[in-house]
Amino acid sequence: MFADLPPLDLLARQSDWLAPARARLLRRLGVAHRRRVLDLGAGYGVVTAELARRSDGLVVALDRREMALRAAAPIAGAARVAGDGGRLPFAAGAFDLVFSQLVWLWLPLAEALPEVWRVLAPGGALVALEPDYGGLIEHPPAVAVGEVWRAALARAGGDALVGRKMPALLAAQGFIVQVDLFPTLSPPAAARFDLLRGLPLTSLERQVVDKADTASVHLRGVWEQVVHLPFFLITAVRP
Repeated sequence: MFADLPPLDLLARQSDWLAPARARLLRRLGVAHRRRVLDLGAGYGVVTAELARRSDGLVVALDRREMALRAAAPIAGAARVAGDGGRLPFAAGAFDLVFSQLVWLWLPLAEALPEVWRVLAPGGALVALEPDYGGLIEHPPAVAVGEVWRAALARAGGDALVGRKMPALLAAQGFIVQVDLFPTLSPPAAARFDLLRGLPLTSLERQVVDKADTASVHLRGVWEQVVHLPFFLITAVRP
């Protein structure tokens, strides 16, 4: 599992980009009526405050990086717990909503999925927003770094294809699963190269990323470049 979080400003920008999709999923599950919410893999708490504001009870921010939790600003209505997603330190049925964003690619699915099932009460639900780098579309070829993403994630202990795997695994666990995808295509963000540089890269890979970054800067026209990373926007309800 990758040990380091990206810088807070990059995480915040990434979270802002996912905000509309996140809001849709939370509304679908009636977040305003959820009273016990787990923010799984909360990191610096970039979504914790939103969950506390929108829900109707206590939010618990969990991350295995205790230093990240300590660095997060205090949030009214939220507690912080250091722990591992593969062995959640909570009683069975402790939560009625578990939220996760860009977390499952770093978790051991065989251990973590049953743990989420265990800590959810009947009628409780999981929200997961997870990428699938195997479906990454990049055009023109000069800006393409998909192979570097997949190699670097594997080297760091991440699962680049986690998005496509999760629906079937959740269904096999017993969840009632619904999957959405992004309905529109947005212009690519330059920050994608900075996020990639935060992963363990070889010297050759860094050269590839720098070259692609430079090429991207010079493509200023509307739709001169297209980058689409599929996200599996998942809601899974425990009957």
